[in-house]
Amino acid sequence: MSITREQVMEQLKTVMDPDLGKDLVTLNMIKEVEIKGVTVNVGVELTTPACPLKDKIAGDVQEAVKRVPGVQEVTVDFTAQVRASPQQQASESNPLPDVKHVIAVGAGKGGVGKSTVAINLAVGLARQGATVGLLDGDIYGPSFPTMLGLDDLEVTTAGSDTIIPFDVHGIKCMTIGKLVETDKPLIWRGPMAHGAFRQLATQTAWGELDYLIIDLPPGTGDVPLTLAQLLPLTGAVVVCTPQKVAQDDARRAIRMFEQLQVPVLGVVENMSYFIGDDGKEYDIFGRGGAEAMAHQMAAPYLGGIPINMALRANCDAGTPLANFEEGSTLGTDLTRMVQNTAAQVSIQSMSGDFVQPTISVS
Repeated sequence: MSITREQVMEQLKTVMDPDLGKDLVTLNMIKEVEIKGVTVNVGVELTTPACPLKDKIAGDVQEAVKRVPGVQEVTVDFTAQVRASPQQQASESNPLPDVKHVIAVGAGKGGVGKSTVAINLAVGLARQGATVGLLDGDIYGPSFPTMLGLDDLEVTTAGSDTIIPFDVHGIKCMTIGKLVETDKPLIWRGPMAHGAFRQLATQTAWGELDYLIIDLPPGTGDVPLTLAQLLPLTGAVVVCTPQKVAQDDARRAIRMFEQLQVPVLGVVENMSYFIGDDGKEYDIFGRGGAEAMAHQMAAPYLGGIPINMALRANCDAGTPLANFEEGSTLGTDLTRMVQNTAAQVSIQSMSGDFVQPTISVS
């Protein structure tokens, strides 16, 4: 008795995507079934190249298909196609129609490592195979020129109103820090910051992107409000250090995004702990505080990043790829954060829910 495609597909209906909670057939993730004698090859299209559960999905597919009588060997080939968010698909006035996901990285206060998280999230997604853009929306304190090593690069334009982004570390990036004098303070009122952010976001030639990561200034002011009005946000990542004073401000940031009806993708605990030269871990700021806060507010916890001398050195040197050194604790923690964020983006995309962000002033 020969093996049929129908038999294989029937068994694949029992394989669930662990993040999305639906079977692979319903999610249209099965792109190929090739049968050669007693061997079956299954082509699975993931919703992100940064899928953290690829190995589990492969194992579940092999186990399910081997239940078909006569099947002796099962191979699984993965491809990845990032699907655009419902917000992006539904928006009628989207100034960036070729960007599938816009992700804000925010915090209730400064000094918690928001820019560090934004940069490593962008670089980490690109390392996994995604096309990524990174925008420095911190108008008053742009740090990307140093952290990305842009000092010796010149801004170029196409025509009179289009900025060409820098192509570095596998990502496209733009920052107002390269459009003003290095030591010049930006003493701007809200409308000027609003206009500058709008220009950076919409007049940069991003091209086709799977993800555009936007590093916001701290707090709940003009730029986050402008962003919610201007672009169809897939969601926001909130950065927090473990201590309670940082948690209090992070809660306000989460509530801000909720009031704007922007989904909170999760919380990252930065400076979570410190590893000494003796290998001992020190919880300087009270490790786990931001994680506990995330659970209390029903927000996903995306992972913790330690205080690490290599991270500081790589940020100062503008070499973020070095943070992902194979086998390092830092690289492992960063990769986990990246994959967890990508998973939450996929969950939002596949939910099919779309709520237009709104702003009410009273």
